[in-house]
Parts: sequence; C-alpha cells; structure tokens
Amino acid sequence: MKALGPIPPGFEHDAEDRLLIGGHDVDTLVEQAGGTPLFVYDSERIALQVRRFRAAFPPELALQYAIKANPYAPLLETMADLVDGFDVASAGELGKAAHLGLPISFAGPGKRDQELETAIRAGITINLESEGEAQRALAICAREGLRAKLAIRVNPPFGLKGSGQKMGGLPGQFGIDHDRVPAVVRRILEAGADWQGLHIFAGSQALHADALIELQCDTIALAGSICEEAGHSPPHVNLGGGFGIPYFAKDQQLDIEAVGKTLAKTLANRPKMLAPTRFAIELGRWLVGEAGVYLTRIVDRKESRGKTFLVTDGGLHHQLAASGNFGQLLRRNYPVAIASRFGAEPEEEVTVTGCLCTPLDLLADEAMLPRAEVGDLVAIFCAGAYGLSASPTAFLSQPMAREMLV
Repeated sequence: MKALGPIPPGFEHDAEDRLLIGGHDVDTLVEQAGGTPLFVYDSERIALQVRRFRAAFPPELALQYAIKANPYAPLLETMADLVDGFDVASAGELGKAAHLGLPISFAGPGKRDQELETAIRAGITINLESEGEAQRALAICAREGLRAKLAIRVNPPFGLKGSGQKMGGLPGQFGIDHDRVPAVVRRILEAGADWQGLHIFAGSQALHADALIELQCDTIALAGSICEEAGHSPPHVNLGGGFGIPYFAKDQQLDIEAVGKTLAKTLANRPKMLAPTRFAIELGRWLVGEAGVYLTRIVDRKESRGKTFLVTDGGLHHQLAASGNFGQLLRRNYPVAIASRFGAEPEEEVTVTGCLCTPLDLLADEAMLPRAEVGDLVAIFCAGAYGLSASPTAFLSQPMAREMLV
C-alpha cells in the first residue's frame, strides 16, 4: 500500500456520502457541466486564501497573481477583484488579462520582439531576463518612438532551501546574474526608459516557513546592495513567491503567519536605499491549488494478477502532475478519493488509472480507498494549479476536460 497525500481541510460530504465542492454535490456539478472529466474550482476557497494572506502580511505589500498557475477565464475574472496585479509569462496570457484592469508584469525567457513591442505599447511592465532582451526592448523603443516600463529579473546568488524547484543561485535562463544588474539599471535609465525596479524569484513549492523567511531577508538585502551600486532606488521590488501546498503524505501546511510577521519586521528595517520602494509578492499555486478538484468517472474495474485497477475516463492528458510526470523524481500519490463515497471508510487497495495507452497514466498507485464500481466518480485534489493548462491535452486525441467555477 502506498500512502495518499492529505486532502485539503474543509471538504465535506452530503447525506449520500457524495463529495461537496462549494456546497454542491459532485453528481449535480457533473450534470451541469455536461459530463466528465471535469475540473471544479471553488471561488470561496480562493477568496479565503487571499483574506488569509492579507491578514498575515503588511497592508502595504501588494499581492500579484501568477496566471501560469491557472488561466481559466472565469477564475481570472474572480481574481481581478481580489488581487493587486497579474503576472503573465506569454503574450497569450497577456491577452487573457489585459481587459481586467489591473497592473500587469510580463516575465519569462525568450520573449519575441513582437511580444516585447506589444507589451511596450500596452504599458505593461516587462521583467527583463537578459542583457540581450534589454537591448532588444530599448531598440524597439528607439525605432518606434516608445517609452517602455522595464524591470529586471535578478538571478540571485542563493536559492530557496528545500524548494520543489530552485530558480536562483544557479546558471540558468531566468534573470540576469546579480552582479551584472547594476550596469543594466544604468543602461535603462540612460536610454530614457521607465525603470520599474527588480523581480527576484529564487524557487517554488516551499513548505518550510524558516526557509522562506531566510530567503526574503536575503532578497531584500540583495535588492539594497544592487541598487546601492547602481546609484538609484527601485520604484518596485517583487519578492517572488514560492509558497507551497501539501501534495504528498507527511507534507505540512506552510505557516504563512510566521512568514508575514517576520517580513513586516524586515521591511520596517530595510536598507535606506529601499526606503521609497513598494514591495509585492507574486503567488499562483498557493492561491488556487487547493481550490481545484479534478473529477473523473470510472469506466472499468478489472483484476490483473491479483491487483485491482479502476480505469477512468480521465488521465495525465488533463492532470499531468497527479500522474507523477510533472517534475517528480519518485512517483508519489496526490490526494485522491472516491467522490461518490467520500464519507465511507477505505476497504480495498486499488490502482486508479486514466484511459491513455501508456503505463505512465497513473492517478493513484496501490492506494487504500472505499470500494468503487463502474460509474462512480474519482476526485483528485490540489488540482487548481498546474492542472489542465500544464498537461499534454492533445496526447492521443482524447476529449478535452471541462472546467467550471462555483
């Protein structure tokens, strides 16, 4: 038997043992959506996360939503009323957020000239990932008679300890090495561009408050030293994010209250060069991850060499991360339940698979679950971030999953 990840707190069932999402039973939701597979996002859970963030962190700290976590249009419309800005990573994402009326920053390596020009004309802040990208943006401004809002993404000399993905302290495609940033700041200002400040992101999926506290302290100190050398105070500093959520057995919830308390003290004592600077934190997964549930229906139950398989109409083409193929070194089970019998006790060890013609298509491996039959619904939790849009939806030409916000 292999352990399942922890189901996020607060999910309940009705008198018939059916999982409730946003107060609605799963059968009703599937009927309203027109079938399975189906992603359901709970808007109140998202709003609760935002309220929790606001309560834990200094009121002057802006909150930005990283659209790459989940770009579903109704979710973005809801988020526009909750956060202070959006972060996009492509022109496509920019198109999804431009009409929502919030400030936008544009990050990511490999921006095409057309994307740079579109962002410049739209008044979007571009987080520059290299000296070459800075030169191309400034050349566009000179050629077209434009003035760009340019920030610099910094590749810091440190990473986020214990993070799922380190994005600092290493050679990489992300950001400009910290010791080369002051020269780029001066180049931007000399060219007459509107320098917007720094974006310093060092890792993601952190569950340990101490690691985030240390990272934020180091980040603020680094921003101060960079700007001291550059001779200019930054209008803004994006401290990145990296807040994680529990996916696997033994994972613990991040203590953001401890992180926020220490960050308030750190900001109050920040370097003089950063006295006029406004700060932001950019979050995606932590805001929406636990608000999403992936529902897929069992279409076959079979026995093979003493092992029971529940075969569903979903799979890794919709929920790549739950299959273990989105960065896991050793496959571990996400939080999974039989949504049609959510209040029942586990009875049997089963392996839940998708419908794809590959052995990689596992949704739960050797997990203890209530007995389930053909027609029952399986729920994959923590599906609100890096779900459908991060999965190979064209693989084997299977139908696209549905989505809905409740």
